[in-house]
Order: sequence, then C-alpha cells, then structure tokens
Amino acid sequence: MGGSRFQIDADFQSEKCVGDTSSAGDADRISRLPDDILLDILSLLSLKESARTSVLSSHWINLWKHTPSLDFDDAQASIDKLYNQPDLRKGERRKYMRWVDSVCRSHESPTLKEFKIRFPINRSTRNAKSIARWLRFALSRRVRRLELDVEDLYGSSSKKCCFLNKLLNPRTLVDFGSLKELMSLNNVDVSDGTIEFFLNTCPLLERLIVRFSKQMSRLEIYGPSLVLKHLEIKFCLGLESLKVSVPSLTSLSVTSLNGLSLENVPMLVDLSVHVVDDNTSLYRLFHRLLSRCISQLQTLHLSLSNIGFSSAELDELWELPQMPRLKKLVIEYCHKWYLYPREDRQQRNEYAIIKIPHRHLKVFEFRGYYGCSNDAGLISYVLENCVVLEKIIIDHCFTLGNSDSESKKWKKLQERMRNKSLHH
Repeated sequence: MGGSRFQIDADFQSEKCVGDTSSAGDADRISRLPDDILLDILSLLSLKESARTSVLSSHWINLWKHTPSLDFDDAQASIDKLYNQPDLRKGERRKYMRWVDSVCRSHESPTLKEFKIRFPINRSTRNAKSIARWLRFALSRRVRRLELDVEDLYGSSSKKCCFLNKLLNPRTLVDFGSLKELMSLNNVDVSDGTIEFFLNTCPLLERLIVRFSKQMSRLEIYGPSLVLKHLEIKFCLGLESLKVSVPSLTSLSVTSLNGLSLENVPMLVDLSVHVVDDNTSLYRLFHRLLSRCISQLQTLHLSLSNIGFSSAELDELWELPQMPRLKKLVIEYCHKWYLYPREDRQQRNEYAIIKIPHRHLKVFEFRGYYGCSNDAGLISYVLENCVVLEKIIIDHCFTLGNSDSESKKWKKLQERMRNKSLHH
C-alpha cells in the first residue's frame, strides 16, 4: 500500500461503490485481504467510522457487524457543552440509546472481546431496562471485557441505577462466566453481595474495578480459587471496611485506609493508595497495613491530601521505611496546594532522620511539587539514597506570583539533578 494511510471519508457516496468493482482493476487490494485482517483494520477505527465502511462495496456491507469490540464511548464533550440546556441534553441521550440499540440488533459476531458503555444516562426505570438489555446482549456473546460508566452529572443523584437487579433476577439470570480481562463499574451502585456474586460466578475474572459506588459497606474479597490479579476500589464513600486475601493479586488501588486489611497477598507488587497527609496515617500505612507486603512492593503510588488544608505539613515523607524491592515511587499531592498558604514543616534534628539506601529504586515521580524546603528535602533524600536512580519526574506548581525565592529553589534543584546525572 506504499505507506499510504487508510482513511474513511464520511461524505463518500454509496452509489460510487455499487456494482462490479472489476472496473477498478487491481486498485482495490484492501478488499482482497482475508476478512480477519480487514477486521483488524476496522478495529483501529471508532465504532461509527467502522460502520461507515459499509458503503465501500458489497464485500464491506456487513463486515463491520463482525468486529469483536463494541466501544460506545461517545459524545461526552457534546453533552458537557449542553449542561445548561436540559432539553437538548435529553435529545442527545435518546440519540445515544437508539444508536446502541441499533448496533446490538445488527451485530453478528458470536463472541465479543470488549463491550463498553460510557455516557451520562438518566437513571430512570425505562433506561435501566435498556442497560440491562445491552448487558444481556454482551454476556450472551461471551464478552471478556465489560466496562460501564453511566453517571448523569446533571441528573438526580437520588435515583439508583437498578439494572443489575434485573440481571441478577433468578428468572432472567445470564451467564457471567466469560468475563476475564476487566469488569469496570463506574458510577454504578453495587452492594457487597453483588460484588461477591460476581467473584463467585466469574471464575476467569482477572481485573475488577469499582468506582463511585455508595452501597458497599463491608466488602470482603478472598478465596484461594480466585484468579484476580488487579483490584481497584476507589471513591466508594460508604465503604467502612475492605478485606483482601487473594494469593494471585498483583495490583491494588484504594482511596481509603478505613478498615483496610491485607492478609494473603504474596504476589502483590503494585500498590496505589490515598493517604491523609499526617504522621498518624503514614505510620499506620507503613507499619501496620503494609507490614505483610512492604518488602515485596515494586511500585508504590501515594496520593496525599490534607483535609483541613492546614498551612503546616506534619508528615515526614523522607523517612520512608526500607522497601528492598521498590523500583518506582510516585508521590502526589492531590489538591491544588498553590491555592492555599503552604509553610515549611517544622525542621527536625538532622540526626533523627533515618536514611535508608533504596538499592533498586529507578524511577521517582513527585506530582504537586510546591517549592518549600521540605519538598526540596525529599528530593535531596531521594538523590542521596537511591543509588541506582535512572529517572526523576517533578511536576512543580508555584503560586500565581512565581516568587523569586521559589524560582531560585527550582533552578538550584534542577542544577543538582543535572550534577547527579553526570556522576552516574
């Protein structure tokens, strides 16, 4: 094909493709490719672009109906533009739902690799029935990857999306056994029992993501038969406790330490956790919650917040415990600190600071760097004690004034980092 790009013209007229294509000679070599390769090409296009290829020739009319992935992630930007026009927003929602219904009726592939719904759908009973119908369709095609995000940012938050109750009804129960790569539920209220049901009925499930659910309270994820590798439970405000005991688990991401219990997780190497910015939370995290797995972690992501927006920071992040296998450390301040006064922490006796060499840390990332002496102290600690450091990433935020002292601190730190790299 001489390196030329394969493009679909949305204004291409179907009458130009009707009839025998032999008059084009050997020009149409793409259509002669095996269908498997053509489907791979279509998989690089969006779902709507893929459907438009049906006008190319008689061979392409039904080809898009066999694509293994259905990604209905659409028009979020246009919905955002209509946030103050509820009637137009309602029209966009109806158009989206008709589109999904039409594709589900037309699609002919016996199996699906992926089925993704992402659109702010009003949580009415009628819409819940439509969502349940779509999921039955996907599960009937033995979908491996399922993602669902139906948050209505402008609708009533008091309405519950009850389509899962319809799916779990014994009279209409469908087979969840094919789910493997991902089951992502965003802004879908699921209970502890619902999650446990999925774990028990999805023997192949390797990845589970639940975000912004309000009905979970005491969640237990455990069992030697589970093959779960990646678990993410984030922003579930009603969650009081989370017990995890999964021998196969390699990655865990949580936004609450309340009631967190990690027991049998011998394979856990990747951890992302939200921590309140104080000594108590950090000590509890390192010396209690992670005591059983801290020696095996290879990647640690700490998102720090100070709920009271105090002007003085209390934590001493540069007193990190010994993590002999740690290769990547990410520290992130998740609030816009530059909007609030931020003072240096109280300096402690230099001899009281325990400096432990981290002999495997290769990547350090600091998001929300502000420029106070404690931030610079943390960077200095990393430079001095991470003997095989290969990369350091700093996302720095200054006040609107960008004071001279802050600029000097930043330049001085950059110079020190350059000198450090020259010595390696």
